Amino acid sequence: MTFYDDIYPFYFLQRTSFIFSSALLTIILVFLVVAASLLLILPGIRGKSRLFWMFRIIISLFIGVVIVALNFTDDWAQATMITNATYKSFSNAVVNAEIGLHVGLYGINVTLKGNPVVQFNETIDYNEMFSWHDNIEMQFEDALEKGLPDPILYIVEKFTLNSPCGLIFQYRFSGRYASATLWTAFCCWLITNILFSMPIILYAGYMMLTTAAFIFFSMASFSTIMNVPQCVFSIGTDSFETNYSHSFWLALATGVLCTIIGFLVMILNFTIPEKIKEAFSSGIDSYEDEDISYGEGYLNSVFLDGVEISPMASQVTSEHL
Repeated sequence: MTFYDDIYPFYFLQRTSFIFSSALLTIILVFLVVAASLLLILPGIRGKSRLFWMFRIIISLFIGVVIVALNFTDDWAQATMITNATYKSFSNAVVNAEIGLHVGLYGINVTLKGNPVVQFNETIDYNEMFSWHDNIEMQFEDALEKGLPDPILYIVEKFTLNSPCGLIFQYRFSGRYASATLWTAFCCWLITNILFSMPIILYAGYMMLTTAAFIFFSMASFSTIMNVPQCVFSIGTDSFETNYSHSFWLALATGVLCTIIGFLVMILNFTIPEKIKEAFSSGIDSYEDEDISYGEGYLNSVFLDGVEISPMASQVTSEHL
């Protein structure tokens, strides 16, 4: 092992653990730039409206970034355990490690972290992604060729087409439908922001409720994975099953937030419509219905040559000429 510097010959380079998803990082940076750009207009808003606009921008962008980011997270469901397991094939070496299965809408993420990390002169810290978009069979064959640890291969094999568990079918289709409804919720969120800038606040509240509805639909779609017989993952002497995780509960919280905002806008629109329109800067000008006096008018006789003038108009003209 010292000849290869603690690297097996079939690895091309020293493996490093997964740090952060590049897709999530891009989404967060884009929304932060948009938020910074919108917050730059706050100094130009006077009075209490400045605080209202600040909360409006932050809450709206929070809902938007959550809806988009949920498509790319890998912790809608997860399961972890610490156990003693065989590390490599054709070897009696047993390691103590934390094994994790993280399920997203586009695939699974399998982790293996030693306890301690360095065992048998090797760093045991793996994070392997397997996507539904690619051929899962090919990905499993690539994992075999790389010589990934046995616990990772065992979990991935459960999601292959030949596995008796049949997890791949339910997880893949549930993830696709959940992702489709989330993108629909994102479109509804965009329309909601457009309607909030127009004098139809009530319809903006309706669209916010529609956004919440599609978020709940995505959760219901993903929840169908729990309706199939659960496949028990047994590694060593222990076993585990997947349960809902952070992204699922974050989607629930965002859906509830959208529901509260939608109902609040509807209630305020029926109770104090003028004030809520004024708050969203979409009310009509107050002077349109008022009587406006323009003072006295004068007629120039030069432009009245050959023009018939009514008696009332002639009287006014004689007074001011």
